[in-house]
Amino acid sequence: MLSIQEQCTLLTKGVAEIINLEELKKKLELGRKLTIKLGLDPTAPDIHLGHTVVLRKIKQFQDLGHQVVIIIGDMTGRIGDPTGRDTSRPALTKEEVMLNAKTYTDQIFKILDPDLTEVKFNSEWLEKLSFEDVLQLASKYSVARMLEREDFKNRFKNGQTIGIHEFFYPLMQGFDSISIKADIEIGGTDQTFNILMGRTLQKEFDLERQVAIFMPILEGTDGKMKMSKSKGNYIGIDEKPSDMFGKIMSIQDQMIIRYFELVTDWHPRDIKKMGSAMDNGELNPMEAKMTLGEEIVSLYHGKEAGRKAKEEFITVFRDNKLPDSIQELVVGEGNLIDILVQGKFAQSKSEARRLILQGGVRINGEKIEDIAFAIFNNKDIIQVGKRKFAELILDQE
Repeated sequence: MLSIQEQCTLLTKGVAEIINLEELKKKLELGRKLTIKLGLDPTAPDIHLGHTVVLRKIKQFQDLGHQVVIIIGDMTGRIGDPTGRDTSRPALTKEEVMLNAKTYTDQIFKILDPDLTEVKFNSEWLEKLSFEDVLQLASKYSVARMLEREDFKNRFKNGQTIGIHEFFYPLMQGFDSISIKADIEIGGTDQTFNILMGRTLQKEFDLERQVAIFMPILEGTDGKMKMSKSKGNYIGIDEKPSDMFGKIMSIQDQMIIRYFELVTDWHPRDIKKMGSAMDNGELNPMEAKMTLGEEIVSLYHGKEAGRKAKEEFITVFRDNKLPDSIQELVVGEGNLIDILVQGKFAQSKSEARRLILQGGVRINGEKIEDIAFAIFNNKDIIQVGKRKFAELILDQE
């Protein structure tokens, strides 16, 4: 059994803020199984590495034997989290919530231990509240304090609409903590107001307050913006090992240690040692990045896949050779733009056009910059960027 100090060293790895550390130590000293809460509004079910920052922290608690309760916000999801919004969110239907919830739960168990995870829907207790109960809950918090929240404050200042129902979102999330008697709630720094509401309401209802742990928001592969599918700077946990590895190799050197801290299970001691080695010039950042890529691919596809992804990268980019395995793409009539869209190298014709004009497309190693290019031979190799290849198979029918 790890000492309390060693447990805290692991559990505070990469943490942006904890409220508060002394309370966490006291809970750990009790020696009982703690209830760790994570609330999810199922609005964007595809999980990428940015989402795993919180999930891997939760997994650390599971590794120490604690119980995780995932709360799917089928009720709060019908309001929509007002965090960071300048307008009200459109309400999700119950069918949309349930469909997204299924996708979420399928994906989170690639990280979490199912035996130490309980999934609940907050309609289980929120739908049972009478109007009197709702009034009592609302009386625990003032409008003045609610308007201290940054997004509400800005909307109020700018004369933008705030629906009264939006005030209930943090109250409902806080009531979730009461209902499951949460010991600890974990979320991103963008969830500070909502998670602290849980502490406030637990105190109002004479319950022991939960410890609040806030994780940083992970930057995407561009090193600047929040990782997001819409921004195209994301690394999905369901992506092919070679694509995953290639994207990790594209991150900026200054992000290497941050990624080790937030999306791997490496011990803080080993991460610090790696950081010092790079700072002292003893370790090339490229080597550190390859270790990072192998580690992350291994987490989601297994150690053998991680090793092969690393070997393929070395073969393709260091030795300037083709990868051992290239997907086949059956193509009919059409120009290069059509093929890029068909092969999902580009999401639209305009994106395909940009790729060609920017010199990002090669046929058999030769750069193609003509957007009207349409002369192909059977088994031509098309390469898009540094990581994506396909062998063209001409449809003769």
